[in-house]
Amino acid sequence: MERDCIDDCVILCRSCDLVVRKRALPSGARALCPRCDTVLYDTPYCSINGMLALCITALIFLAPANFLPILELHFFGSVRTTTIAEGAMAVSQQGYWIVGLSVMLTAVIAPALLILSILSQILIIKYQLHNAFFRNVLKRLLAYQSIISQLSMLEIYLISILVSVFNLSDFADIFLGMGTFCFSMLFIVTLFLQREYNLEHMWNMLDE
Repeated sequence: MERDCIDDCVILCRSCDLVVRKRALPSGARALCPRCDTVLYDTPYCSINGMLALCITALIFLAPANFLPILELHFFGSVRTTTIAEGAMAVSQQGYWIVGLSVMLTAVIAPALLILSILSQILIIKYQLHNAFFRNVLKRLLAYQSIISQLSMLEIYLISILVSVFNLSDFADIFLGMGTFCFSMLFIVTLFLQREYNLEHMWNMLDE
């Protein structure tokens, strides 16, 4: 028991290997190494309830962002609309299946998995589900969290939408649909969620 207390109360600087005793920090503060000023640890800016609210908000925008039209093109009397999923499928049907799969993975599947993963972690911690099954689920979610975060690239697709609008504006009348608004809001909410999420803090809450 004494050994566990010592391990929980000290931290090793990743840059200079200085052993520093951990202390409680006020909200939003950050602890620096006294030798090399490397960031050691910080406190989350947002509470568990705050991250839960962000997850629910992201889930509200998730479905309409992916299945409502993001662009409406009026070209010589012809009106065409497209969604993110339809765009990925159209690219795949033209033979660029790797590009289509990448769009589907980074703009649809990975963001959904990211939100659901964080939501599951928060619910397990919030309601103190300490049995072996939920602890094992939480450990697996935390282990794969970094990979899922790297696969989620909503900003890339949002930039591609803006570039498409700029390039096509000389040839057709372009109207942004409700899907564009929902996708933009999904990007903003997910951005704040990832900013408030702290993987190390979640691991510490698991140990507690």
